[in-house]
Parts: sequence; structure tokens; C-alpha cells
Amino acid sequence: QVQVVESGGGWVQPGGSLRLSCAASGFTISTYDVNWFRQAPGKERELVASTTSGGRISYTDSVKGRFTISRDNAKNTVYLELNSLRAEDTAVYYCNAESKLSARGYWGRGTQVTISS
Repeated sequence: QVQVVESGGGWVQPGGSLRLSCAASGFTISTYDVNWFRQAPGKERELVASTTSGGRISYTDSVKGRFTISRDNAKNTVYLELNSLRAEDTAVYYCNAESKLSARGYWGRGTQVTISS
């Protein structure tokens, strides 16, 4: 089955950390651009971090210096490390893999991240 599956979400206190995983199956994620989005209740989906197949990385301003996106090609997985978490980071986090070459894209079902004391 061709898909991406997110995991690693949960509840943490402000200042805590989580590592989200986006595991691909049925395709080689290293050849895809991968984006992490999030959607908080009542808000639009927001692009948080991106990594291209060529290695270019970008972050939205609100997470710069706190979140890190990385790849483990051997595990066919992309990670999003979340540090110094704030209440406003609470959202469902989604992984999206896109290939300009094949014009194919995949979305996961999301993983919930909740920050509260």
C-alpha cells in the first residue's frame, strides 16, 4: 500500500519536546519533497517545515530555532523534532510527500500534538 503514516504525537507540557515521524511505504521518500503541515482547531492548515529531495530545508518563522526536519533514508522516514513547545503549537500535524517528477503526492491522516500544563 502506498502511503505515509505519521506517529509520535502526544501531550506534553510547555517547554517539552516531541519527535514526529512520517514513515513512507510503497515509494522511496528520499525522492520526494516532504512537508509538515499543522492545523489547529478553527484555523487553516499551515505549512510548518519542508525538505526537498535536493536537501533544501525551510521553516515557517514561528518555529525557526525550535523545530528540525530531517530524513532517515535507510528507514524511508522523515522526522520533525519539536522542541521548546508552546501552547500555540497545539494542532494536528500532517505529513505530505510530493514528487514534481511523477506528479504524485500523498497525505497522512495526522497525529495530534497537545501542549498544556
